[in-house]
Amino acid sequence: MEAKGETSDTSFTSVTTFNPKCREKIPQQYVLPPLQRPNRSLICHISTKLPIIDLSMLNHSAHRPQLINQVHAACKTLGFFQVINHGIPAAIMKDALDSAEEFFNLPSDKKMCYASTDVHKPVRYGTSLNHGTDKVLYWRDFIKHYANPISEWIHLWPSDPPSYKEKMGSYAKAVKILQKQLMEVVLESIGLNANYLHDDIEEGSQVMAVNCYPSCPEPDLALGMPPHTDYGTLTILNQSHQGLEIMDQDNVWHSVPFLQGALIVQLGDQFEIMSNGRYKSIPHRATLNLETKRMSIASIHSMKIEKKVGPAPDLVDEQHPIAYKEGSFREFLDHISSKSLSECKYIDTLKT
Repeated sequence: MEAKGETSDTSFTSVTTFNPKCREKIPQQYVLPPLQRPNRSLICHISTKLPIIDLSMLNHSAHRPQLINQVHAACKTLGFFQVINHGIPAAIMKDALDSAEEFFNLPSDKKMCYASTDVHKPVRYGTSLNHGTDKVLYWRDFIKHYANPISEWIHLWPSDPPSYKEKMGSYAKAVKILQKQLMEVVLESIGLNANYLHDDIEEGSQVMAVNCYPSCPEPDLALGMPPHTDYGTLTILNQSHQGLEIMDQDNVWHSVPFLQGALIVQLGDQFEIMSNGRYKSIPHRATLNLETKRMSIASIHSMKIEKKVGPAPDLVDEQHPIAYKEGSFREFLDHISSKSLSECKYIDTLKT
């Protein structure tokens, strides 16, 4: 019997397999309607508005207030920032990206053993966003796997390539430590105690979404990922090349520059709910490149899968009445198993 929301695992062709056959044109199922295509003329390529925050200030108590203010400004205006001096060695970041590329370079049959359209699977290989429900397909292949606590999940991760578990595992553990530090700073920046929901954050879900966006012969007609927000509290992104775009509060798309050694931090829906709407989750999308393949690893953090999250009581008052009902990661997964993520956002079902 198939799992809930699941169709035939072998009902798709991966983009990495398909790509060499598409030298000049992409298949019709990847061509977006005109209004959904990335319009280069409307994208802001000026990076001065996109904040870069030096986390070395965490080590100096005298500089912490400045750091908190910088994070508050970034979260309030964009829900996004890049971090440098974050403590994760460049070698660990590169090893993780290299092991991801090795995985996607494997023969199809070695990857397809992880294939599924069941979004509840703890390890899942797929293509597009959710090829079982997408009306138009997206130019990416992915593997997603749970990572916290890593001792519970790592045995389920791919054993081929042989170094995958070691290299991706080292990065997953390092980024989990960084996420804890960032959550304390972001919580402080909005006026909450740095230890708010400490145990729930410590024991929360960590999903490693490992993505491959092959070069695309017609990048102006397709996307690697459609505009969407992540469910979760924070997403921390490690990438090999430029390709991420974020939307500001004026609905202007910004191309995020690639900064060697930096990590990208994005607020998710769960933090928008916790903040009672004072911080917003960030809409973002993945664009494509004519010549360059892009790899990315998104470490998506949320509370435990069954944990119901609502607005923090300290952020609710007469001027800021409760704006969201409680929701959980489990309910989010149930929602996207039958609906397109880009058409109907789960967070919109929680707004009061």
